[in-house]
Amino acid sequence: MHFTLTEEQAAIQETALSFAKERIAPHAAEWDERGHFPVDVIRETAALGMAAIYVPAEAGGSGLSRLDGALIMEALAYGCPAISAYISIHNMVAWMVGKYASPEQIAEWMPKLATMQWLASYCLTEPGAGSDAAALKTTARREGDHYILNGTKQFISGAGDTDFYFLFARTGGEGASGVSAFGILKDTPGLSFGANEKKMGWNAQPTRQVILDNCKVPVAHRVGAEGHGFKFAMSGLDGGRINIGACSLGAAWAAVDKAKAYMFERSAFGRPIADFQALQFKIADMATELEAARLMIYRAADALDRGDPQASMYSAMGKRIATDLGFNVVNEALQIHGGYGYLRDYGMEKLVRDLRVHQILEGTNEIMRVVISRKLLGTR
Repeated sequence: MHFTLTEEQAAIQETALSFAKERIAPHAAEWDERGHFPVDVIRETAALGMAAIYVPAEAGGSGLSRLDGALIMEALAYGCPAISAYISIHNMVAWMVGKYASPEQIAEWMPKLATMQWLASYCLTEPGAGSDAAALKTTARREGDHYILNGTKQFISGAGDTDFYFLFARTGGEGASGVSAFGILKDTPGLSFGANEKKMGWNAQPTRQVILDNCKVPVAHRVGAEGHGFKFAMSGLDGGRINIGACSLGAAWAAVDKAKAYMFERSAFGRPIADFQALQFKIADMATELEAARLMIYRAADALDRGDPQASMYSAMGKRIATDLGFNVVNEALQIHGGYGYLRDYGMEKLVRDLRVHQILEGTNEIMRVVISRKLLGTR
């Protein structure tokens, strides 16, 4: 067991952190206030190998590990968790293409995904199918060389601004076995998008419905065999949970650093507030919780890399603890800032707003407890 990063991992983390501090953090508040999706800055990460992180090199990716990916997402989230989370979603799609698409599809799609010429969205959730994803209602009816898709996807990150949609639809009967996967391009006839949702946080990336109205998709764009889609969807969740946990780590890391600096800048009763034991204890607890969550995320990523049979449980544990504790840490950092923490100028309230959704997406933290308990007890 080693608890230090290798030289290569440290270099990967430093590259991502430098990018976050130089290209993301200075603009994060403005992007949030304007609701601006900075596709130009996001595309710059592709040149650093961050667009197809754990896609094998032979498939056109960077060939890095899940732990490397977690280090990258954590570091990018130091600048803005909403941007880092979108890059995580793009990487999930790139990995699914590299893992499940045909050689012909990989040859056509991966060069554009790995360079971010195409930005990607992941389309599973529906208005009536969130935690119960197997209940999705979007249909895909085959007609000759095409499928005709009808339905609506909900809460899709990047939708309307992205170029490639990895989407799940029902080609067969009810339940998981009737679901298939498709790669759909933005200009496909019958594909449209809802209004950009007005959200509490994550304002630097758009969230829209993806609407399919007799959307005509070539059979050649079905990924894998009919009925295999739900298996693909579930296989991506472990990595997605690790990454969203890592995004919480990065934001909490930034919050701890902001709080430490503020404790020496702010004085009360003639002394820096860093001298007060109540706040010393608070910052100590915040740092301890951050480190505990970080260890759990790294543990889960390592388990996924090694093919550990308990990787799904560790991923659920890591997601649950990192998103819960990450939110607690940024909320306490806001408290340390007092009234100033409530102002947009200090960047603390943005972190609180951004991290709240991490406890909901990639499976709610209640669902994480279901996953963990089922693994522990051997129940369904």
